Amino acid sequence: MKMVKEIKFFRKQAAKAERMALARSDEEASQSLSNLAQAYRSQADALKKSKTFKKSKKMSGKKRKKAKLK
Repeated sequence: MKMVKEIKFFRKQAAKAERMALARSDEEASQSLSNLAQAYRSQADALKKSKTFKKSKKMSGKKRKKAKLK
């Protein structure tokens, strides 16, 4: 459950950074905030991928246990 909260946190931070980037007239500041938003999205994606990997690993472990019981 904690990982889901972390993913949501990073997605919200990315959205905030993107909004701030769009509101800036300074090109350098805007680009920095856009880069930050992308970094937050990448972190969220990595966590989601890690979560999916762990879930599939658990599932394959259950399948192995069932195979041993038969």
